[in-house]
Amino acid sequence: MYNKDISQHSQREVNSIDPTSIAFDIDGVVADTMSLFIDIAKRDFSIDTIRYEDITSYSLEECLDIEHEIIAAIVQKLLDGDYSEPLRPIQDAPVVLSGLAKQFGPLLFVTARPYPGPIAEWLMEKLSLDSSGFEIITTGAFDAKADILLNRGITHFVEDRLETCHILDQKGIMPILFRQPWNRNNNHFLEVGSWRELEKLIRFK
Repeated sequence: MYNKDISQHSQREVNSIDPTSIAFDIDGVVADTMSLFIDIAKRDFSIDTIRYEDITSYSLEECLDIEHEIIAAIVQKLLDGDYSEPLRPIQDAPVVLSGLAKQFGPLLFVTARPYPGPIAEWLMEKLSLDSSGFEIITTGAFDAKADILLNRGITHFVEDRLETCHILDQKGIMPILFRQPWNRNNNHFLEVGSWRELEKLIRFK
């Protein structure tokens, strides 16, 4: 098994993705949710020992020495928008996504969040789009993404959760793994480490 980094792409792979056939996860791909998790832990629970690179598993209980109840409380705050710290976008995500939306129409986001909460308003603000510029589908479960993407004719999906990438791959959807500390296990998926790297894969006009 190996990681297929963008630096290893052939010319055929660069600028090869149909922009109307790609969709995106939100947390860890567009929104820097883990940094906000750390900020909430520090401000609301006086936990100031977590570093971003400490989050080596998507299952936070496996990598952080924090009580399950506190993790659940922080996650609930994230979902509900119950925080005073800013939720920041991943670097360059707004400019790439807004350009994609303006050239090719509405963006599709598929997230395992159980409900949108404030994320739609956040996307409108950060991407400078109105509600017609994108669609959010919440699944409530990671393994529910694949069937939705297949029904929408999506061939590529940008995802940060490695386990979800395996599910997508089995269903014939090509995952693009957005590199994060929690997905560093060996894998054979196409990887990008930034939105500028991802931009090079998409067939812009």
